[in-house]
Amino acid sequence: MIIRSKSLERLISALHRLPGIGPKSAQRLAFHILKSSRSEANELAQAILGAKEKMKSCSVCGNITDSDPCFICDDSTRDGNTICVVEQPQDIFVFEKMGEYKGTYHVLMGALSPLDGVGPDDLKIKDLVTRIEKGKIREVIIATNPNAEGEATATYLSKIIKPLGIKVTRLAQGMPMGGDLEYADEVTLAKALEGRREL
Repeated sequence: MIIRSKSLERLISALHRLPGIGPKSAQRLAFHILKSSRSEANELAQAILGAKEKMKSCSVCGNITDSDPCFICDDSTRDGNTICVVEQPQDIFVFEKMGEYKGTYHVLMGALSPLDGVGPDDLKIKDLVTRIEKGKIREVIIATNPNAEGEATATYLSKIIKPLGIKVTRLAQGMPMGGDLEYADEVTLAKALEGRREL
């Protein structure tokens, strides 16, 4: 489709730069925005600008927040002796949506990736160690992604945290609930077997 409007092209291009938005989705979103009322479009624009202006990183855990410390770090009912280490702030939302975890978090802002030039000094690892040394932490749960970078990060963190006398655990990996064995790949099945527990 040839678009002769520079404003529309700019809108589609901006939407296409968002993660998970392909060219067709960007086009559909652009036309939806154009179909909406001026007040709805203005509300969307103001919400984006407001979030960019007011949101910042929590000085304790690194979560995205509009107050410092964030609502999780400020919640006295949470278990301050447990820290769940995640790669990105959006990972916290997944845990909070589940509603089962009642401890605190620490956001690394990425994972170790030597090929991409990301080393320990590029992540919030020193901040994590400082938190552990200052607080009465009993357990650190490493919840990095189950890929090469996440595994390398988990191994590195374990090596620097265990000597501090802290229990270090890793999220179990393996078969998803409702999954069929015939569709599982060998790595997933091996992880499921390795992480088995007594019934």
